[in-house]
Amino acid sequence: MLLSDRVMQVRPSGVRKIFDLAQKVKNPINLSIGEPDFDIPDEIKNEGIAWIQKGFNKYTPSGGIPELREKVLTHLRKKGIICEDVIITAGVTGGLLLALMTTLNPGEEVVIPDPYFVLYEYQVLFLGGRPVFFDTYPDFTLREEELRRAITDRTRIILINSPNNPTGMVNSRQELEMVARVAREKDLLVFSDDIYDRFIYDEGTGDKPYLGQLYDKTVTFGGFSKTWGMTGWRLGYVAGPREIIQCMITMQQYAFSSVTSFAQKAALTALDYSMDQTIDQYRKKRDLIYNGIKDKYNVVKPRGAFFIFPEVPGGDSMAFVERALENNLFIIPGSIFSSRDSHVRISFAATEENLLKGIDVLRKMV
Repeated sequence: MLLSDRVMQVRPSGVRKIFDLAQKVKNPINLSIGEPDFDIPDEIKNEGIAWIQKGFNKYTPSGGIPELREKVLTHLRKKGIICEDVIITAGVTGGLLLALMTTLNPGEEVVIPDPYFVLYEYQVLFLGGRPVFFDTYPDFTLREEELRRAITDRTRIILINSPNNPTGMVNSRQELEMVARVAREKDLLVFSDDIYDRFIYDEGTGDKPYLGQLYDKTVTFGGFSKTWGMTGWRLGYVAGPREIIQCMITMQQYAFSSVTSFAQKAALTALDYSMDQTIDQYRKKRDLIYNGIKDKYNVVKPRGAFFIFPEVPGGDSMAFVERALENNLFIIPGSIFSSRDSHVRISFAATEENLLKGIDVLRKMV
């Protein structure tokens, strides 16, 4: 046997099949993308280039360069997020893996709302943990009875993603207060994935509630990929209790060594760079796709991120996606993100032209 037991837990992704089918479609209307459709602002790119040219191309401290760590802490504390320390990581993906390595023992459970970003399930499994899902359908809100039903004496962590991928849901302060109350009662850690926190459309940015404001055993995840379009630069951060962060820094020494040097310098500029105009454009895109399909599909209006998650007829998301591809439209089956097979994920991180074409196809399919 050439492969480990660990890798044998990974089932082939249905997305792979869809991508293979999409390769056969000439110039598809691509509403599948899970990243922004804008480029990194020039000021941020130029800052990175300048540091490369200055020769800032070597390893950095494993926790990140001190000036960026300090600036991220200041940035989070201005939002009222409780955090004693921070580590700079290779995106939220790398940060989550380090955090799970630091806090999760084999056999322990991580409770996750369904629908969820697929990465969560497999990172928990890779480390010998058990992902446990609780239902948020039909409106994708967090309900106390469902959360409590999922918690056992093996539960270690509650993992919340708001704004959510794939639903676009932004959890209310009342929902997050409930999570904090249950976590405090059960003495659990909370992981809060806030990577989409600037993509808020129906309330002021300063009004977005954060779990890190409500519970001191929250580990907060954020990054630069989505807000500033820096997905390929692989730069994120994790903040929380000092004991956890310091152990994560030790783990990073042996896992990733350190994070890209020039990207960290550019991130100092990014934190001061306003993306308000871009967020306004995404609000208009959200309104366009939602208003374009709401009379044809059962759909919850997304309040954040850049995804919409409508229910499709027939209860077979893969079949619906295959039909969409026959009509030149590339979207993602909801079964990738959920135990249910009733919805599809549509990204509105696309041009207005493609959104209008996609809306036209979706309206004709029902």
